[in-house]
Amino acid sequence: MATVWFCLVSLMLAIYVVLDGFDLGAGIIHLFVGKTLEERRAVIGSIGPVWDGNEVWLLATGGTLYLAFPELYATGFSGFYLPLIIVLWLFVLRGTSIEFRNAVESPVWIPFWDVLFGFSSLLLALFFGAALGNIMRGVPLDASHRFFEPLWTNFRVGAVTGILDWYTILVGLAAVAALALHGALWVALKTEGDLEQRAARVARPLWGLVVLFTALITVATFALQPQLAINLRRYPWGYAFPALAIFGLAFIMIFLRRSRMKAFLASCAYLLGMLSSATFGLYPFVLPSRTDPAFALTIENSQAPAYGLHVALVWWIVGMILAAGYFTHTYRRFAGKVRPGEGYGH
Repeated sequence: MATVWFCLVSLMLAIYVVLDGFDLGAGIIHLFVGKTLEERRAVIGSIGPVWDGNEVWLLATGGTLYLAFPELYATGFSGFYLPLIIVLWLFVLRGTSIEFRNAVESPVWIPFWDVLFGFSSLLLALFFGAALGNIMRGVPLDASHRFFEPLWTNFRVGAVTGILDWYTILVGLAAVAALALHGALWVALKTEGDLEQRAARVARPLWGLVVLFTALITVATFALQPQLAINLRRYPWGYAFPALAIFGLAFIMIFLRRSRMKAFLASCAYLLGMLSSATFGLYPFVLPSRTDPAFALTIENSQAPAYGLHVALVWWIVGMILAAGYFTHTYRRFAGKVRPGEGYGH
């Protein structure tokens, strides 16, 4: 059951990244692709009906993590207290920017919230990437499964680490590039005219950055996390996950001119492949230790009692069926293009 729940938590996190990822990406690029206030309103309108619903997946992932691996939840939330508070405030700032933007018709008010929307979206992507980098690299866990990391130390990867070092910043920048590309493809899919063409043009250099960052973080992760190579030798079928990411990345450019929908789905495949590769590479660890491998949190020493996991699985299936139905209805209900002047809050 521990392995089952490890896979389910990983799946929910991947769904969150794919869905809320284009929200964040649209926020990162909207100042660059939207040349007028109406075009920026259309960019926000492309995510307007779904952005808050997409964030529910993060809450659901946190709740599932608490249910299945309470030791990991307690350790992670206490050790990452500072960045979690920063992320919380960035979510508040981003949501406020979307809702307050159209509250007052003013040449100062609207651009102010547009800048805050882009800034908070970029920092959220950066911090989420850095968080993934911390997990892949490992943290200074002690024998009691506790740790504390300052925001940074000397930016080196050693036994005493900070939340930010060269590796976690590299993964954070890769996340910014990947989600910006994901958002650009979404905006190109949901808009038309000059705005659509501009979003597609922005996607091309972003694709090159994603290719570069993917290569860099792959090499760095193999060097810092030996469990990745161990799992690939032990379970050769795991090569399917990086293959999915590679094919997804390649097909983005193949489909970008032919089909906006297929290009966006290829981006979804890339994100799923990268996240699946990361979780596959960590298994059975859920939080590696850089001080002593014996102190690491695994699926076995951090899981909830087996009976609770069996009962919870039934309710998880019911909940996921309801959630899938709701999201299917929502995305079908708001399908189609968003035109300038028809943005969120119009």
